[in-house]
Amino acid sequence: MTVNPKLKDELTDQLVKAILLLRTEEECYQFFEDVCTIGEIKALAQRLEVAGMLKRRHTYEEIVERTGASTATISRVKRCLYYGADGYNIVLTRLEEQLAQGGDNETK
Repeated sequence: MTVNPKLKDELTDQLVKAILLLRTEEECYQFFEDVCTIGEIKALAQRLEVAGMLKRRHTYEEIVERTGASTATISRVKRCLYYGADGYNIVLTRLEEQLAQGGDNETK
């Protein structure tokens, strides 16, 4: 799938390249704390958890209970999970593979 042309520009390219340079969880925490508000980081984390729970076929009720996400957020994540750019599926599959290998694959 090609990148959405509404998203891709020189500044976004720079952000993506910067993220790819991060090597450890600690570096990721440091970078995202500087770039995002805590609320934005928590919202991203919540959406990823919602996507994982949807993929594992949890109900909306279970997802709301565990994550506190609104049903609107769950619906949006579900739409992206099944009809989006496949980003959630790429990450969720890699997280599952990493868990199955018994490691966190963090470079120190």
